[in-house]
Amino acid sequence: MNAPVLETIGLVKRFGGLLATNNVSFRLERGARHALIGPNGAGKTTFVNQLTGVVKPTEGQIRLEGRDITGSRPEARVRLGMSRTFQINQLFRTMTPLEMLLLVLGEREGRGLRFWSRLDARGDLVDEAAAIAARFRLDDAIDTTIATLSYGKQRQLEIAAAFAARPRVLLLDEPAAGVPEAERQDLLNIVADLPEDVSVLLIEHDMDLVFRFATRITVLVNGTVIADGEPAAIAADPAVRAAYLGEGEDA
Repeated sequence: MNAPVLETIGLVKRFGGLLATNNVSFRLERGARHALIGPNGAGKTTFVNQLTGVVKPTEGQIRLEGRDITGSRPEARVRLGMSRTFQINQLFRTMTPLEMLLLVLGEREGRGLRFWSRLDARGDLVDEAAAIAARFRLDDAIDTTIATLSYGKQRQLEIAAAFAARPRVLLLDEPAAGVPEAERQDLLNIVADLPEDVSVLLIEHDMDLVFRFATRITVLVNGTVIADGEPAAIAADPAVRAAYLGEGEDA
């Protein structure tokens, strides 16, 4: 078996008497299209926060391309090739998409916050920002203030910004949350068209998005993995149906 690009071994997180993740061992294969699902309170957010360094595990280990990153800070994980989006977008609303992308590219190049302005940017990075905007269907809004964009466009921009960091692992935390039905198809297509060399973990409650996107699904309930496999097997699993699919959406 090939080494996974991202792996957890016996991951445990306790908050006082609450066991948020319980001995979670997980593998994200290279080039994966993997979804993590589970009902409210399943521990999904805590698990992702451990992966990204926001929350420190009580026990266990996290490996990124074979490197132990359990104690690494979030920004170090980004430099090592891990990016994420959030349930609530983290955009600078007074910027334009071009400026937001240039900010990410400047950070990636080690030039910091002073590099956000297009007037200070290298021409090749302006071109790269424009190309990323086009890939994520934002070229028609590249100079529009982010605050005035539709919510669906803002979600597209957040994925574009995460992609601009050149991740090898991309964590998408409920990218369709709050997106109106009329804009959801564009988002579905964008997620489906992510490059094959980027390994993706999708955390989502929209089952249409999950089953259209994922080739493998992990189900987390009460902090414990209860199932892991191909979508057809997950959909037919009685324990999964009882714990998740039959209980409505996950907020």
